[in-house]
Amino acid sequence: MVVFGRVCCSVGFFGRTFRSFVKSSCPQSSTCDETRRCTDGAMANLVSLVDVNDESQISAAVEMAVDSLHKGNIIALPTDTIYGIAGLAQNSTAVQKLYEVKGRNMTKPVSISVGDVKDVYKWGKVTISDALLNKLLPGPVTVVFERLAALNPVLNPGTTLVGIRVPDHGFVRDICRLCSEPLALTSANVSSQESTLAVEEFEHLWSQLNLVFDGGHLGSAPLSKKGSTVVDLSKKNVYTIIREGSAFNSTVSILNRYGLCEDQKT
Repeated sequence: MVVFGRVCCSVGFFGRTFRSFVKSSCPQSSTCDETRRCTDGAMANLVSLVDVNDESQISAAVEMAVDSLHKGNIIALPTDTIYGIAGLAQNSTAVQKLYEVKGRNMTKPVSISVGDVKDVYKWGKVTISDALLNKLLPGPVTVVFERLAALNPVLNPGTTLVGIRVPDHGFVRDICRLCSEPLALTSANVSSQESTLAVEEFEHLWSQLNLVFDGGHLGSAPLSKKGSTVVDLSKKNVYTIIREGSAFNSTVSILNRYGLCEDQKT
């Protein structure tokens, strides 16, 4: 697993955090392990995590991500489906940046990601049983409910709904938990382009990101590239599949097992 920062030989926070687990090879600073040039000419800092299973290393990476997010930055990170880019959903400036990096029309909604299933209740009006919600999540499913007033009104202002994810990925969930607020999370690619399963596939975006966390190659194409299955559960007892995604069959099976029917009025 590697982490890319935008500026080579950065100081301050990076110098204090990276030094504990990075071997320096940069002649200008002890904070650089290696540098890589982005496609637009910007320099990217390449930092190797020694062992992704080492809790002390993961904790440092999570803290690094949270620090960056709290400063209003946009980061890239692996999920249980594809690579995503994220900012704090409650930070209006970060939301704007996220759309700019993505090149996405502001009228198109962005989902949020939370650390635990119980957090879904903080941001959406849940219409299904807790048992069903815990069958669907954590996992590659985005559940759509009516949004609650606590959610930043700048996020998805054109709809009363919100898509909520709890990825089956410990790194992302730990970041959400430590932030104590949801991430606005979307795929790491320019809008309308193919989703990405490796950091190199969105290298053209690196210069616009503060950090990029590399979890290696994710899943297998083309299934994984479909992203999460998006299901509208805003109406009681019925569902509407908005996007089939990578978990379509299992999601429909679970919904049917719990007595929900597809909404025929949509």
